[in-house]
Amino acid sequence: MRRLALTLLAPLGAAMLLPAAAVAHPKLVSATPAADATVAKPIKLTLTFSEALVGPLSGIELTMTGMPGMSGHQPMPIKGFTSKADGKTLTVTLPRALPAGTYLLKWHAVAADQHRVEGSYSFAVK
Repeated sequence: MRRLALTLLAPLGAAMLLPAAAVAHPKLVSATPAADATVAKPIKLTLTFSEALVGPLSGIELTMTGMPGMSGHQPMPIKGFTSKADGKTLTVTLPRALPAGTYLLKWHAVAADQHRVEGSYSFAVK
C-alpha cells in the first residue's frame, strides 16, 4: 500500500519542483485617443494591450459625459460601433465621427488565462 502511494505521489512531487509558468493579465499599454487627450472627431479608437486578446470576450463601452454649452447634459451611451481584436490590439470603428464633447471609455480585456480585466479613461473631442 505504501509503495502504491509513493508511486502515485511521485509525479505530483516532481511537478511541484518545476517553476510555475507566469500567468499575467492583459494591461492597457497605449490607446488612441489617449487618456485625457483632446482630439478632432475620431472615427476609430485603438487600444493596445500587453497580451494577445480573446476577441469575443474583449470590448468597450463608450459614453458621452459632457457636451459643450449643455451643462446639464446627461451621460449618453454611444451605440452602433464595431470592435475587433487582432492579437494585442482592439480596434473600435465608429459609425460616424464623434461630436464635440467629453467621453468615458470603459474597456474589458480577456487574454489566454481567461481572466477579465477592466479599466477606464476619459478623453475629449473638440
